[in-house]
Amino acid sequence: MNITLFSSNQPRHLNLAKQLSDISDNLYFISEVTTVFPGKINDFYKKSEVMERYFTHVIEAEQKIFGDIGFLPSNVKMLSLKSGDLNLVSNTQFSTALNSDVFVVFGASYIKGWLIDFLIEKEALNIHMGISPYYRGSSCNFWALYDNNPSYVGATIHMLSKGLDSGDILFHCVPKFTVGDTGFDFTMRSVAAAHAGLTEGIASTNFLKLPRVPQTKEMEIRYTRNHDFTDEIAKIFLNRNYVMQADNFNYPELINPIFF
Repeated sequence: MNITLFSSNQPRHLNLAKQLSDISDNLYFISEVTTVFPGKINDFYKKSEVMERYFTHVIEAEQKIFGDIGFLPSNVKMLSLKSGDLNLVSNTQFSTALNSDVFVVFGASYIKGWLIDFLIEKEALNIHMGISPYYRGSSCNFWALYDNNPSYVGATIHMLSKGLDSGDILFHCVPKFTVGDTGFDFTMRSVAAAHAGLTEGIASTNFLKLPRVPQTKEMEIRYTRNHDFTDEIAKIFLNRNYVMQADNFNYPELINPIFF
């Protein structure tokens, strides 16, 4: 089985590439590159003292769960692009990567044009970090904790669609509460849950048997964009010193939930 992954270059994205490479003959990995020092370097997130402080916690949690950046297994064929270039690439430039059996999108930029049409036709799977349809858009698990809704931290495995995070849902992946977790650890653990759930589903082909559940906007709590995550919002969250508590969970209605 060959798999094509559209993702990025942080440790969490590299981890998914490693897991998918374990169940594939060849993994074609189109990686959109951003700085591995968010907050220190002006990139997808702006450089500022507050952002540097916030992302120091993110990086610590990410390395705790996934380790550091590093090289990938030999069966991974990697193509690196600057973030934002994805929709400028032609189908001939992607060539062999378009002949895979399974297509996965995780943390890629917004896909448009011929590529989104192709991926929808191929029934590509998308990992949305957030519990849809309750939290949609950008940084959803951050906003769930910001709203003091830890039960809404998790991931949604759904069919890729032209709308942002709007495709039919296959299942939800939810992290188990772990004593000693910070909020940053817990949200990063939700990424690990998504990776495990998706990889197991692909390996067993179980996801092919699941009903596809349409999303309903009426259940939406927040729809956020990147520009909503400001220095002021990050500072408010940091000053709260958010503490995870086992008795602070009241899960919403979930679809075929998998707890990790």
